[in-house]
Amino acid sequence: MSPLDSFIAGLPKAELHVHHVGSASPRIVAELAARHPDSPVPTDPEALADFFTFRDFAHFIQVYLSVVDLIRDAEDVRLLTFEVARDMARQNIRYAELTVTPYSSTKRGIPDVAFLEAIEDARKAAESELGVVLRWCFDIPGEAGLEAAEETARIACDLGADGLVSFGLGGPEIGVPRPQFKPYFDRAIAAGLHSVPHAGETTGPQTIWDALTELRAERIGHGTSAPRDPRLLAHLAEHRIPLEVCPTSNLATRAVTDLELHPIKEMVAAGVLVTVNSDDPPMFGTDLNTEYAVAARLLDLDARGVAALARNGVEASFMDPAGKAALTAEIEAYTATWRG
Repeated sequence: MSPLDSFIAGLPKAELHVHHVGSASPRIVAELAARHPDSPVPTDPEALADFFTFRDFAHFIQVYLSVVDLIRDAEDVRLLTFEVARDMARQNIRYAELTVTPYSSTKRGIPDVAFLEAIEDARKAAESELGVVLRWCFDIPGEAGLEAAEETARIACDLGADGLVSFGLGGPEIGVPRPQFKPYFDRAIAAGLHSVPHAGETTGPQTIWDALTELRAERIGHGTSAPRDPRLLAHLAEHRIPLEVCPTSNLATRAVTDLELHPIKEMVAAGVLVTVNSDDPPMFGTDLNTEYAVAARLLDLDARGVAALARNGVEASFMDPAGKAALTAEIEAYTATWRG
């Protein structure tokens, strides 16, 4: 491990763009697949690695939904959630806003209240036992259409959860225009939730504009195409609207063709508030520490530059002011005492 990798490993961090089911480790996926043998997901480690080799974004969605289908009861939900937090604790992730898709579980027969109780039970255990603070973003799976949007808004706004802070929109962008979801985001915002849709990952800058103007986005998931529109980059920088950047994910889904050409460099050069995230880490063979190392190489950062990225994650989060101050102070203290 290089000195910089060692610094990253010990650095206290926040993560803002990481998916609940997409964070299932191979061990947990194999365990769930063994419990549900009718699933196409293999249990053999080598076959599982091959299963997670994506041809393109559409194939990634297909594989992702196969794993979603393994989450069939409240105990599956609770197990997955706590194990995700355990993996985060190993990386010194102190705080994470986990993107959760309730519709994927309720449509498979898990009662909404049981689902919410399972994630909340895991959240409380993660904080008390592991020191990891979890918060939720309930997101609409865009490919499932307005029925999914209505169900997600109902669960988020009518039932809610103590850890819920934001409302999102995921899934494929092509053929899934953002404006149709405006009524559901309006409802969520009125209920006090923050707007954090995915936009501009596999489509152009107009999708990001739509997320900003129609969905009142406060952060943008991915935003990979933003540098193609200088006016958009300037708008994001001026209004301090963060981008949740996930480099390895973008390469794995073919949103970018070459990691060396990743637009994170243009984003930072334009003054945009960039955060680094892992998206669906085990599926992409990565974790947050690896993503920080990738970003450090692409941006030519030393330890202090990497620490600044970590502070970006805190600034862009929906933590309360006291929580932000505490985690920022921890990052600064760690950096000040680093002797790499």
